[in-house]
Amino acid sequence: MKFAVLGAGAIGGWLGARLAHTGDDVTLIARGPHLEAMRTKGVTILEPDGIELVVRPRCSEDLGLLSSADVVFVTVKAHSLPGLARQLGSAVSSQAMLVFAQNGLPWWYFIGQEEDRWLQSVDPGLVIRRNIDPDQVVGCVVYPATSVVVPGVIRHEEGSRFTLAEPDDSRSERLEALSAQLTQAGLKAPISTRVRDEIWLKLVGNATLNPLSALTRAAVGDLLADPGMRTLALTLMREVEAVARSVGIELPLEIERRLEESAALGTHKPSMLQDLEAGRPLEVDPLVGSVVELAGQMNVPVPILGTIYELTRALDRPLRSA
Repeated sequence: MKFAVLGAGAIGGWLGARLAHTGDDVTLIARGPHLEAMRTKGVTILEPDGIELVVRPRCSEDLGLLSSADVVFVTVKAHSLPGLARQLGSAVSSQAMLVFAQNGLPWWYFIGQEEDRWLQSVDPGLVIRRNIDPDQVVGCVVYPATSVVVPGVIRHEEGSRFTLAEPDDSRSERLEALSAQLTQAGLKAPISTRVRDEIWLKLVGNATLNPLSALTRAAVGDLLADPGMRTLALTLMREVEAVARSVGIELPLEIERRLEESAALGTHKPSMLQDLEAGRPLEVDPLVGSVVELAGQMNVPVPILGTIYELTRALDRPLRSA
């Protein structure tokens, strides 16, 4: 298989580097200083066990290079996808798998479901759905924690799991082949037939701890060490769980256990805090706005989450106008 990664930042850069390190044909699509550093010096990966890897995959800002890929991992932040959808849809081969490895409620979530809903916060004007062939879509829930230390250097903190899924929850031959290829690269790539359960289990944390961390500038462990913030986080998680139940999801893990797992992350900074510190726009709508919008459609009250959403939007506003 030939791989390409659209949005080779912390997660995409690490994934592409791991695949390239084991000999796979990989093209990384990125931009700015990070791209220039990867072009000139390669991608440096700092692993938790102290191992440092330097690999030199093909690096470019030209989306036209996606045309030769059998598998395209889409790892751009979800709020960037609508602006890239037309170019992405026209660039890729009609036979390619498009693996959407992004946080939040994915744009493809309701495709093929009994009730086909649409969320403006995720896919404004249906621009993604109109430009991406649903038959090419592969769902992916991402678990590794990574960060860009300096351009071209990515620190891997923990995790190597990328759960793969067909939108209709089937086990296909193409997923079996992709899972095997990722496994050969030393990654965990299970195939899920209930991926929406996993999406919501991760979203329970992302929709709550990400905005709280950004608003307080606190790492997850520090945030949850404060009794008041811990109670607030638990309240928010229960509101998100109520929205999940309204669309037929029963979380595979108790909320209290989910909170404990998050507290164990210690000094880890969620992606929204990383973006804030770097002066980048925040994933407010994919992570939080999508849940609030869906809650409105399902008539589920989320008063505290709605307040956190508005506060985080206000925090994000100057970052978008900079």
